[in-house]
Amino acid sequence: MFHKEGYKILVSSLIGLIIINLLSNLLIDKSQQWLIILIFAGSFILFFLVAQFFRNPKREIQKNEDHILAPVDGKVVTIEKVFEPEFVNEEKLQVSIFMSPINVHVTRYPIGGKILYNKYHPGKFLVAWHPKSSEENERTTVVIETKNFGNLLYRQIAGAVARRIVNYAKEGHTAVQGEDSGFIKFGSRVDLFLPVDAEVSVKINDVVKGGKTVIFKKA
Repeated sequence: MFHKEGYKILVSSLIGLIIINLLSNLLIDKSQQWLIILIFAGSFILFFLVAQFFRNPKREIQKNEDHILAPVDGKVVTIEKVFEPEFVNEEKLQVSIFMSPINVHVTRYPIGGKILYNKYHPGKFLVAWHPKSSEENERTTVVIETKNFGNLLYRQIAGAVARRIVNYAKEGHTAVQGEDSGFIKFGSRVDLFLPVDAEVSVKINDVVKGGKTVIFKKA
């Protein structure tokens, strides 16, 4: 199943590749059949790769108010104490998950609750693992008022390749744990800001799944 954010790109890519292959059949001499086959094979591979970016697998989400789930698929690249100046204005434990181009790119709500804050920031397109990307890159910040963890902040961050952040969160609406909260086209990173003393269930280089992997649970 494909994510709705990919429909236009998939359709336009398919049409463009069909046109290219039709023209190759019309314009390339039949004595160069190998070139026609090569163009067809390249088109098929290219469309397959684009389709992979927009896949949206259905997952059974085990909702639990005592668990904070991974918001995206990817690899844990940062677990460190930082000062969060945008909303909470205090020290937090930052857990960052990096999405490569081959990961599912759907962002999911890590926990349920009322959406208190939602803001888009234009910015740079530094590589997602750059230390300053969380503060200087294009990004969206969302804060959810939770029952057991206070205000939970997470941030979608664009990268050198990812140039389009889609965010569905709206202030005053209710976030449902595990449901789609957005999409980052062509990979990047999502940061979670947890209680500073949180004993997280993951470590650096762990591979996590959005809506499935427990990042932190209430003792």
